[in-house]
Amino acid sequence: VQLQASGGGLVQAGGSLRLSCAASGSTSSINIMGWYRQRPENQREPVALMSNLGSTTYVDSVKGRFTISGDSAKGTVYLQMNRLKPGDSAVYYCYTYTLGRAYWGQGTQVTVSS
Repeated sequence: VQLQASGGGLVQAGGSLRLSCAASGSTSSINIMGWYRQRPENQREPVALMSNLGSTTYVDSVKGRFTISGDSAKGTVYLQMNRLKPGDSAVYYCYTYTLGRAYWGQGTQVTVSS
């Protein structure tokens, strides 16, 4: 499975961005798709995940501000990020768990200025 993410950029605090990711390969076998992020000097953390059954989970810090959507059968996932904060600045990685393996996209930088 290969993942191609896009949509990062620079935005002022309070603004919005939308990340997109498209998977190619065994998309019909995708179990989970979602987004992780890695801030400087921090470990990579899950931000929002979506199962192939439609259930979603979010890290507490983004609840109410971020929304994950997409169609795992088609290999697409999106992350709508609203009311962005400087603490959301990170490299965001598209992620999928498919056929017993984790796959990562190349990462897209999100920078939120105060």
